[in-house]
Amino acid sequence: MSKAKRLNEMIMMVNRKRRFTVAELAQEFQVSRRTILRDLQELSEMGVPLYSEVGPHGGYQVLKERILPPIAFSEDEAAAIFFVLHALRQYISVPFDAEYESIKKKFYLNLTGSIRDTIDHMKDRVDFMTTAQQEVIPHLKELLEAAIHQDVITIQYESKTKKSERNIQPIGIYAQEGNWYCPSYCFVSQDYRVFRCDRIKRVEINDKIEPIDLSHIHLKNRFSILNENKETYDIHVELTARGVERFKSVSWPVLVLNKRDDGTGYVSGTFTKQDTDFMAEFFLSYHKEARILKPEELIQRTKEKVNELLKQYEL
Repeated sequence: MSKAKRLNEMIMMVNRKRRFTVAELAQEFQVSRRTILRDLQELSEMGVPLYSEVGPHGGYQVLKERILPPIAFSEDEAAAIFFVLHALRQYISVPFDAEYESIKKKFYLNLTGSIRDTIDHMKDRVDFMTTAQQEVIPHLKELLEAAIHQDVITIQYESKTKKSERNIQPIGIYAQEGNWYCPSYCFVSQDYRVFRCDRIKRVEINDKIEPIDLSHIHLKNRFSILNENKETYDIHVELTARGVERFKSVSWPVLVLNKRDDGTGYVSGTFTKQDTDFMAEFFLSYHKEARILKPEELIQRTKEKVNELLKQYEL
């Protein structure tokens, strides 16, 4: 077995075992203890976080996180990964301990010179323009872990009008237009709600409330669950060609964009009664590029918002 192959298999083995001795590795790879010690020194220099313990029951263990074995990427794959990481710069908070700038730097510095040169030439030629996140959100990792483990958590939530304490069971978290959201089951309202993560000011595990089974609910099917048994409206909004182009960047499973041959189109689908305010504000932002044909409730609420805006400028 070549040295490179042995080191690669050794990384995978120590990841599985987490705790091991030199004798175990020497027997596994059929080499001397001295060779294993040299290999372990090399793994340590490569960044594998090994910790040694002396004594009759001593040995080695891997600290904290597991290290992935080396993976070979083509030049195009390496450039694609770099720019995916680069796109994350718009989000100053992500649900992981490591910051994306640190990951990007580590990845970039371990590329060959020719690939780095290619990326350097591309930096000012390609970019991903997304809505920038405006403030740090401290509890993303806790919300994600609660969703993964189906834990009930107690949160302090600050809405536009009041502060409240909620017991929730998160389904997951997602980012959209510069904000992070957490769809969850709320034990206070006994219903599904979507919480803005920047308004969650405190998170604590609540082991006094029995979790419900949310294993069948995930981010892809959340709308069908969140809107279940709620009053809904059918919607039809006519869009100009410019309105169609703008709506293409919107990702809502409950709303569908229907495009005509001349470039115009319309939005169809359903929304819940409680989202009427949001829908009115959203389509008002389109100005003359959108015209609401139904439901009547949405048309009336839009008119009310226009009148509220006009009053703001009355002398």
